[in-house]
Amino acid sequence: MAALLELDNIRKSYGTGTAVETEVSHGIHLTLQPGEFAALIGPSGSGKSTLLNIIGLLERASAGSLKLSGVEMTQASEDELTRARLTTLGFVFQFHNLLPAFTALENVQMPGLVLESDFTAPRRKEALTLLEAVGLKGAEAKKPGQLSGGMQQRVAIARALALSPKLVLADEPTGNLDTKTADDIFVLLRRFNVERGTAFLVVTHDPDLAARCDRVIRLVDGKIAADAKHEAGEPLA
Repeated sequence: MAALLELDNIRKSYGTGTAVETEVSHGIHLTLQPGEFAALIGPSGSGKSTLLNIIGLLERASAGSLKLSGVEMTQASEDELTRARLTTLGFVFQFHNLLPAFTALENVQMPGLVLESDFTAPRRKEALTLLEAVGLKGAEAKKPGQLSGGMQQRVAIARALALSPKLVLADEPTGNLDTKTADDIFVLLRRFNVERGTAFLVVTHDPDLAARCDRVIRLVDGKIAADAKHEAGEPLA
């Protein structure tokens, strides 16, 4: 099976060419297969957010190779990066980043609007299906301010899946939620992983959540310190 994501010797520096140049990612090698459900863990300052931004094509690596579905992305144009983000990747953040002036339904349709410059009938149908799947049937016309934090995160998950991405990057998706709601959100991510075959890379500080993933990647000081398959539900070593 061809790899979904391939990172080869990825390095990232800030302040390049100056006296304060700092390298924060040090030769990272990482491969994700279609349908994997992996956790990315590590202490604050270990480079998790930087790595996620590089994988998400939000920042360019300073050196190395990044391939998505076998396509080299490191020299891609901005238009090519934007299209790859829309068609291959989905994003879920700790603070859901919904647009407050738009309804839940419109927020879920937003990736389709960016891709196709219109709210099309097929995208609307898929958005309605996704909102029902995340337990928000009947809330389609509500705006984010009318929804609880957990409901807003459900909308964000539906939005992340709107264009059927191959890989969803989730950055602390339960970090702003109470324990019960966080568990519900995690169960939703898992369900979409199983039912749709969508791969997930979940950044988390929560060891209990990480222990429920099938693979745990530990980042320390900008390097992968450990990367191992994990029996979901077993405590982390």
